[in-house]
Amino acid sequence: MEIEGLIRAIPDFPIPGILFRDITPLLKDKQGFRRTIDLFVDQFKGRSIDHVVAIEARGYILGAPIAYAIDAGFIPVRKPGKLPHDKLTEEYTLEYGTNSLEIHADALSDGDRVLVVDDLLATGGTAAATRRLLERLGAKVEAFAFLVELSALRGREALAGTDVVAFVTY
Repeated sequence: MEIEGLIRAIPDFPIPGILFRDITPLLKDKQGFRRTIDLFVDQFKGRSIDHVVAIEARGYILGAPIAYAIDAGFIPVRKPGKLPHDKLTEEYTLEYGTNSLEIHADALSDGDRVLVVDDLLATGGTAAATRRLLERLGAKVEAFAFLVELSALRGREALAGTDVVAFVTY
């Protein structure tokens, strides 16, 4: 089965008017999950990536095996209050509210080359906030990689100037 066929649409979640793209059926399917990770790895293996930075929470599910397969370190970007050490915080807007993200202040060094991974690109607010955090640490974002892109929400515009890859587009 194709990857897109393993992603289900759930209307009115988390709030009315939002059509949520649920990847849990894809994660459950061992061949679909393997094929998904392989898509990312095939795209980025051999590029000079020092770290995969993944965004909580579904980004972790994809980002950790990608980091392992491309021989890169793994760095989590978390929601507020989850990191125990000194951290940087960045606020952002999503299509249904506002939030903030945090990263450890010592997670990256000047010149580190990173790949940012998440499950879904919508308005680009979360990814753009992540880029701002990484740039504050001196890292260079080589690319953003998403499993799903909701093209009507024009999230790529928020990430202008950086390579953006998505494997399933709605």
